[in-house]
Amino acid sequence: MSELIDNRAQRVRALKDIIKHLHSGAPAEQVRSQLQQIVKQTDAGEIMAMEQELMAEGMAVEEIRSMCDLHSQVTREVLVQIAAPTLAPGHPADTFRRENEALRKTVTQLRAAAADAVSSSDVGSPLLQLRQAWNDLMDVEKHYQRKEHALFPFLEKHGIAGPSKVMWAKDDEIRATLKKLGGALQSAGKGSDSRATLSELAQGAASAVEEMIFKEEQILLPLSLNTLTEQEWGEIWASSPKYGWCLVEPGIGYAPPAAVVAQAMNVPASGALMLPSGHVTLEQLTAIFSTLPLDLTFVDADDRVAFFTEGPERIFARSKAIIGRKVQNCHPPRSVEVVDRILSDFRAGRQHVAEFWIDFHGKYVHIRYFAVHDREGKYLGTLELTQDIAPLRALQGERRLLEYDAAEA
Repeated sequence: MSELIDNRAQRVRALKDIIKHLHSGAPAEQVRSQLQQIVKQTDAGEIMAMEQELMAEGMAVEEIRSMCDLHSQVTREVLVQIAAPTLAPGHPADTFRRENEALRKTVTQLRAAAADAVSSSDVGSPLLQLRQAWNDLMDVEKHYQRKEHALFPFLEKHGIAGPSKVMWAKDDEIRATLKKLGGALQSAGKGSDSRATLSELAQGAASAVEEMIFKEEQILLPLSLNTLTEQEWGEIWASSPKYGWCLVEPGIGYAPPAAVVAQAMNVPASGALMLPSGHVTLEQLTAIFSTLPLDLTFVDADDRVAFFTEGPERIFARSKAIIGRKVQNCHPPRSVEVVDRILSDFRAGRQHVAEFWIDFHGKYVHIRYFAVHDREGKYLGTLELTQDIAPLRALQGERRLLEYDAAEA
């Protein structure tokens, strides 16, 4: 059993047999030792093939999922650490990697906040930091949604279906872990027991997210880059905005196939978007939104940020990473209850407008929220309009059109 296996098919069979021993109760250290004796190295494709064969033989997804982290641990030392290929910024795989890097930093912050929550004599500040780190980490939902609904279907078209089911099941496990942590944070008291429990839950969530990052970086993304066509990556790029981005914006530089871009924009042959009150090209519409002397943000019926304008002087900074994010997670924890009340009133039809005005960095800012409904009265979402009205408040008297001062020629 000491001879190293060089044949790919034999390696997959050997991996499968050894993992079966793990499932039957063999100690992880023994399995790891056996693996190192007969398999010098393996790659992402072989790991995926091993899981797929196990499922084809009748092993339940749930059983594989429950042992998935142990699989990762025993195969990690023989897994080829593939150097990440250079990708254009904005390529879907590049965006997944950038998000994973941001998630690593957020996990570090979560661990530090969890440790402070236990050791600090002042529970208030560490607890606030822990809530903020959890709030940021919840952005992983957009990463997982995009992976599951945009990437996995293309792997399945290439016959790679089983492993994606296992990874999806692990995603759901992480979601449940984060939800449990969120519930504990919401009802957190000041007793030593609750603080210890919070720390334990936070450390568990951090480890789960880190393990998924490893699986994506070393198995899923290398396999996907070796499998999918440029056309398929382009289609993933086109479908990504509806799920949004996690913590960071996509880079700029990736050029998807031209046909994919045209289809994604859904621009008719005439180049104009026909609206009930006229027509406008996509270029014109983008320029109009960029010219408006106010900021617009639209939150859809599921309370997720769907769109915002990019004027030259936004009052409140916006990053494309908020696209797809729950609007509640875009506000400080102390404001979430009010946000929920506004959205609830809009959805129920009890209110249609909510407005506020504040002094902000030398500006007098007017913030208005409008409930958006279709012609049948169905709630579609909420429109936020933000404007510095200080110049308007200073207006006096009249200035008529005939008093326009033309620029010097």
